Amino acid sequence: MVQPTHSFMRGTLVLSVAAFINRILGFISGIFVARVLGAEGIGLLMMAHPLVPLVITITELGLPVAISKLVAEAYARDERAKVRRILHVSLAVTTVLSVALTTVSLLCSEWIASILLSDQRAYYAMLAITPIAPIVAVSAVLKGYFRGKQRMMTIAASDVLEHTVQIACVLAMVHLLMPYGIAYAAAGAMVASVVSEAISLLFLMASYKVYGESKVSGETWVSHLKQGKRTLSELLQIGLPTTGHGVIHSLFGAFQPLLITTSLALAGIGTALATKQFGQLAGYVFPLLFMPGFITSSLSTALIPAISEAATNKNGLLIHERMDQALRLGLLIGAPATVILFVWATPLTTLIYDAPDAGLLLKILAPMFFLYYFDAPLHAILLGIGRANVSLWNYVVATAFKILAIFAFGSQFGIIGVAYGIGFGIVILTLLNFLSISSLIGFYWDIRPYVKSSICMVIMALCGKWAFGYLNNLGLSLLWSVLDSIILSLLFYFVVFILMDMVKRKRKRHIFSIPW
Repeated sequence: MVQPTHSFMRGTLVLSVAAFINRILGFISGIFVARVLGAEGIGLLMMAHPLVPLVITITELGLPVAISKLVAEAYARDERAKVRRILHVSLAVTTVLSVALTTVSLLCSEWIASILLSDQRAYYAMLAITPIAPIVAVSAVLKGYFRGKQRMMTIAASDVLEHTVQIACVLAMVHLLMPYGIAYAAAGAMVASVVSEAISLLFLMASYKVYGESKVSGETWVSHLKQGKRTLSELLQIGLPTTGHGVIHSLFGAFQPLLITTSLALAGIGTALATKQFGQLAGYVFPLLFMPGFITSSLSTALIPAISEAATNKNGLLIHERMDQALRLGLLIGAPATVILFVWATPLTTLIYDAPDAGLLLKILAPMFFLYYFDAPLHAILLGIGRANVSLWNYVVATAFKILAIFAFGSQFGIIGVAYGIGFGIVILTLLNFLSISSLIGFYWDIRPYVKSSICMVIMALCGKWAFGYLNNLGLSLLWSVLDSIILSLLFYFVVFILMDMVKRKRKRHIFSIPW
């Protein structure tokens, strides 16, 4: 038991470091693309992209999760032939489905564009990104295999390689095609994504040649597929329930640009301006809001098996202990991140994207996104206790409310209303997951850390606002005013946090020292 636990924790750490590197690389790439293409070009990219996740979700059928589980079990039983059969069956299913759906998407691209794209200039970008689906689907199968073998370093290396190549390709393609117009430059950025995914897939295939299963004489693809009916059934039994969430998420993502631009049109905003405003929201504001979330996402990956093991052993105390640890980490990350994104909203969007107009949208969403940093752990807890169906229905309800809110608020108040509608959906989803866990296993909530963090957040915000104004008045550049004031406010946050903790400990020691 010690070795698997050690291996799991080491793999989680490797993936967390890789996620951090990828987030930084993606953020740098996003800044460059945003500055070159502008809000309008980013709007075209965001409109063209959402169809592909839907195709990928359908072709994967939740198999990567199922593969990692079944491969790990087969290795534990030393069933190497079954490992190869799992991989071959999965590759056959995903390859056939992805190629078929990609072909249909390409043949029907003009019809799809007429329905989904409110700005037809995004057509070329949509066309350029469509071939990525088979590449991503096959890569996902191989990553599921390596997860099952606990070779997390291979997955991490492929992800870092993909993002590194993507930055280089984006730089080249956007500069090369920008003279021909913004629509072609956006398409070039999409081509860069396809190339980087292809390089990552080649790396995974080479890694499989080195670390994969050696063939046994008499074994062929045909023989595995003939015997693969039961294996496919096992894969789908695990994979299909996890597909529902992804399909709904992808469907909403595919129609979200159309929903937002339509609601903006009803508010009297023209197509070009609506595309620009959508680009500010999706290309500028969302990356900043999601940036701190990689830590809670990595935590959630580790939380699912930890909760599952505790639930299997009927150890309710351990379940609640893990829940408390996860939520406290979400609080530790989310509290200062929310203050930074709220107080420095306009300076950040000005400094990073040269888009001060996006600052208002970031300021609106930052307080509501505070709950987002708790949503990933709550979702993981529901999966860990075996209530994936509850999590799915919560997501369906929250998405329905989000659609209604975006349309209602957006058609009345423009892009500001859209921002409130999106934030409303996040609040609803987090509260539903919280209430579901409370009703299923109870929720013992110590409110003191949250009160303490709230006090620290207020002090941090006041300190940061004063420091930024003071440094600006001294004549410092925007970059140094932002950096210095953020560092100073974070210092105040953690100093006050530590002092309050020390006072609490002293009070406890004083109470225990009283002779009763």
